[in-house]
Amino acid sequence: MRVLLQRVSEASVSVDGVVSGAIGAGVLLLVGIEDTDSRADIDWLTRKVSQLRIFEDEAGVMNRSVLEVGGEVLAVSQFTLFASLKKGNRPSYSRAARPEISLPLFDEFVAVMSEVLGKPVPTGVFGADMKVALVNDGPVTLWLDSRDPS
Repeated sequence: MRVLLQRVSEASVSVDGVVSGAIGAGVLLLVGIEDTDSRADIDWLTRKVSQLRIFEDEAGVMNRSVLEVGGEVLAVSQFTLFASLKKGNRPSYSRAARPEISLPLFDEFVAVMSEVLGKPVPTGVFGADMKVALVNDGPVTLWLDSRDPS
């Protein structure tokens, strides 16, 4: 699983002009899933996202997690995170899991993240043409890959 995380002061996702999910201060997660992902990938990513110290403490140092600041999380499925750009100019998405695999894993990721945070995690609409709006705070943008946990 891959997650592109952005610390935000606000973010929302809409489909056909209707907002399906919105948050205030917290993190926006763009989530990509491949065929070989499992519950172990979900557990690693939810733990990592919830414990990343990317929010400022009283001294202005990034030393607090989304859990510690009571921040919110918005999760949006994004198969394009597994695009291959090795040949030509048209991305290949062959590594991205098909919907029958990725939707249940995405739903499980959201459920586990909600449990860890102790609050609901709003989402986009899986497979829809979504419009994501955000105010990146910092900016802070991080790349997490459960297969490359360095």
